[in-house]
Amino acid sequence: MNNPLLQDYNTAPFSKIENKHFLPAISKLIEETKAEIDAITSNTEVPTFKNTVEALENTGEKLDRATSIFFNLNSAETNDEIQKIAQEISPMLTEFSNDMLLNEALFERLKAVYNQKDTLNLSEEQHMLLDKKYKAFSRNGANLSEEKKKQLRKIDADLSKLSLTFGENVLAETNRFELHITEEKDLSGLPEGVIEAAAQTAEEKGKEGWVFTLDYPSYVPFMTYADNRSLRKKMAIAFGAKGFHNDALDNQQNVLQIARLRHKRANLLGYKSHAHFVLEERMAETPEKVKSFLDELLEKAKPAAQKEFDELTEFAKELDGIHHLEKWDGAYYSEKLKQKLFNLDDEKLKPYFELKNVINGVFTVAEKLYGLHFEEVQNIDKYHTDVKTYEVKDDEGELVAIFYADFHPRAGKRNGAWMTSYKPQQIKDGKNDRPHISIVCNFTKPTASKPSLLTFNEVTTLFHEFGHALHGMLANTHYPSLSGTSVYWDFVELPSQILENWCYEKETLELFATHYKTGEVIPMEYVEKIKDSATFLEGMATLRQLSFGMLDMAWHGSDPSGIKDVKAFEVAAFDNTQLYPDVKENCMSTSFSHIFQGGYSAGYYSYKWAEVLDADAFALFKQEGIFNKKVADRFKGFVLSQGGTMDPMELYIKFRGQKPDPEALLKRAGLL
Repeated sequence: MNNPLLQDYNTAPFSKIENKHFLPAISKLIEETKAEIDAITSNTEVPTFKNTVEALENTGEKLDRATSIFFNLNSAETNDEIQKIAQEISPMLTEFSNDMLLNEALFERLKAVYNQKDTLNLSEEQHMLLDKKYKAFSRNGANLSEEKKKQLRKIDADLSKLSLTFGENVLAETNRFELHITEEKDLSGLPEGVIEAAAQTAEEKGKEGWVFTLDYPSYVPFMTYADNRSLRKKMAIAFGAKGFHNDALDNQQNVLQIARLRHKRANLLGYKSHAHFVLEERMAETPEKVKSFLDELLEKAKPAAQKEFDELTEFAKELDGIHHLEKWDGAYYSEKLKQKLFNLDDEKLKPYFELKNVINGVFTVAEKLYGLHFEEVQNIDKYHTDVKTYEVKDDEGELVAIFYADFHPRAGKRNGAWMTSYKPQQIKDGKNDRPHISIVCNFTKPTASKPSLLTFNEVTTLFHEFGHALHGMLANTHYPSLSGTSVYWDFVELPSQILENWCYEKETLELFATHYKTGEVIPMEYVEKIKDSATFLEGMATLRQLSFGMLDMAWHGSDPSGIKDVKAFEVAAFDNTQLYPDVKENCMSTSFSHIFQGGYSAGYYSYKWAEVLDADAFALFKQEGIFNKKVADRFKGFVLSQGGTMDPMELYIKFRGQKPDPEALLKRAGLL
């Protein structure tokens, strides 16, 4: 009983948890949850909403909290031991999930309630919970024969291990590569802050000179500013070849197996493909709708992208006599062209975006829109000294949420940025239990002479993840499985993407964009240039996003059993969206973590789908004022607080008064 994960706790007891605690705690909590489920199935009373549906919703709370702590650490602060434990825990949880979803007695009780749902006088939220619980069983094998249930269990166990291995390989590949520079001439073009950070990395690794890595804050500036084309090529090939080396960390077989098993699973459950299975529970509904959505956008974006690419090629030719642009030239010449057209570059902007100020800025936006107040506190346990912890309160001083923020790269942290939760919101026994929300990013670290200064892209990333965090923090529903970000996947990006819009507004930038040395507010001409350059190369950016969505649908929209060569399949999928020549050493699929490790399989299109929603929604804020309290209250009341309690399109129409207008996105992107 000395295991902290088995005690009662409010905030996660990170400092007390040792790796040895995870396996015994999760094993015991699985057994406890099974006992809770047995209590439901052995109940001799007639099945009711309360004794079956609500009772099922309330099972496994401690297990959910323990597993969220474990898997969040495996993403943000992992090591060999944690990864090894994950390989044991993951199949255990998959087996337990199957035990529950294939439990006939439990399904019969659920079915009895579901079959009389129209006579039960349920609230809208209760209807949604019943529907969601019933579908969780019926869509995951509850109606299968014993033989097929056995096959399903085997597939699910294999899939859980494969996606873990996929992610471990990508992280190991990211950490394995470094570009060690010893001659100063090879640093030509790089900003002083980037050089200083590389010297710091070299020192940490016990090396002379400068070290660049595949972590975004090191990789992106190198590709954007380094004059040495052959070194840019070396970095780009290393970045694009993760999991594609035909060695112990190779992901090609993992990709093929994951795609085949997902397809086999969908067939077993009566669906034509994995995408048909996934999209049944999405706003988009079918692969056909997703395909036509992507094709329509492609039709608008491709001519613009081709024109921009030709202009960029011409510019590189004039500037440096380069006749054929390669992938390692894109960011470099885009930045040079941007400087020429707008006289604007990240190095001019970064001094105005000190991380501390940007955090205060996003907090101020949340205060002005939703009446939230953030106070940094030191009495909440954290898993790393980099993590900041806050209490979030409303205007009345009532606790709204606990908020964790983890901003800088480390060896144990995967690349990218994400929002997650350590405790969901719910209203239970008359008490509104508030959530514990976290965002994890990989931003430029402070150096000996400078604080952490963000690129404008990092500023929008922070606002994006904080938009997800608001969705979690402002949740106000009865049931945890319908709370916060527990919504259709193609709706979940609306709260995050809409908040990015505030970064481009003068009223917002004046709140926080002050020079880290002088305190001077960002000059008006810079604000204008940020706005003017917002659609710079937008055609190419849109085409890139569409290509990822199309690759995802290619893997998941039809039978993959005939695919033998991952690279050849990918090249064919990219055929209609390709601008740069293919790089034979590179393969995107082998490190496409969103779809092979994260939850975006048959769902990558949802970024673009949600952009249609966010452009249309922000148009209302623009019309009424970006800090208009009435509009903010409606967005909070109908979108941020409601989680998955209603059909998302209904929620959207309640907020907006109309269906989203796709033209709003095309207009904002300058594609009309």
